[in-house]
Formats: sequence, structure tokens, C-alpha cells
Amino acid sequence: MSLIKLTIKGISYSQTQSGAYALVLSEMEGTRTLPIIIGAFEAQSIAIALEKEIRPPRPLTHDLFKTFSDRFSITVKQVIIHKLVDGVFYSSLICEREGVEEVIDTRTSDAIALAVRFEAPIFTYENILDKAGIYLKLDEELTIEEDLESDEDEIEFSIEEEEGSYSHLSLKELHEQLNDAVANENYELAARIRDEISKRS
Repeated sequence: MSLIKLTIKGISYSQTQSGAYALVLSEMEGTRTLPIIIGAFEAQSIAIALEKEIRPPRPLTHDLFKTFSDRFSITVKQVIIHKLVDGVFYSSLICEREGVEEVIDTRTSDAIALAVRFEAPIFTYENILDKAGIYLKLDEELTIEEDLESDEDEIEFSIEEEEGSYSHLSLKELHEQLNDAVANENYELAARIRDEISKRS
């Protein structure tokens, strides 16, 4: 069965499962998307890996895994989402060290967080997309439990907040608050402040 390459489309906050997020993957050559419910920690880890402006003061678990792997010359070649049972996705890391390839079982959220850090491609099978994929028209607004519009390289947390709550702050003050949020490891707040800065750029 042929593999279908996926890319990260976005993440939205789940309104139905407290503390959960919907990670949305999109096929590279097609209009189907694959929504996967993940935890808050994994969502933050994926978002931080995608972001260029937000850097945690200490390495997260997936950063530590990447550093450990680099030190011992282990490379994650690709991630394959290979099974879907009772709404749960099962994935594998295809790793390589000194020409020897190994397949490691992993949670899908961890696999995606590592794939971003290793710049490894993400794949799934046609039968999984047939079973759980959602068709979206081109240029249609992405809706997973709530509206979210995101570029492939942009991650957006849709957390409830008052509109324009940062409008009274200057860019300098926003950057100071962004640095404070990152220092305090409050990455959801940092993402919202970053979005406000981006609007003014």
C-alpha cells in the first residue's frame, strides 16, 4: 500500500475535550485533512518547534530527545501513521544509525513533535485517510471544532481572549511581555502576544 505524504496544517484548541488540541495534518497532493486530538503539552511542543521567535529557556522533552539522538548519531528518517483503532492513531518512527534502520513504536503526537525537529517527512496510508480524513475545498477556511486559518509554517492557538486585549501596549512592551512569557514557560500566552506583534508588522 502506497504512502501519502502529510504536512502540518494547524492546531486548534478543543472545545469538547478540556485541555486538548486538534492537530490537523493535510495531504501534500490533495485536499484531505487528518485531525488528531493531542494533549496540551504535545501541542505546545509542536508549536514551539515550528515557531522561529519562541525559544524555551530550558529544553523540552522532545528537544532533549533530539539532542540525545544527535549526540549518538541517530537520525529520524520518517514518521508513519500506520494504524487507526477506535479513534486512536498508531505511529512509528523510522530511525537510522550507522546505516542500520530501526522501527520504533510511538504515540502520534510525540512522533509529529520529533518529525518537526528532525525535519523528517510524515506519511500515512490511503485506508487511514479514507477512514478519518476530511475533504476541504481549496481556499476554504479550516474548521476543526472551531474556525482556524493557518499557513503550513504558521501555528495558531485559538484560546478565548478579549478582542484587542493587547491594543493598548506598544511594540516594545509587547516584546518585553513576549520575553517574560517565554522565560516563565507560558507558551500559550507567548503565542498570543506573538500573533499581536505579527498583526502590527
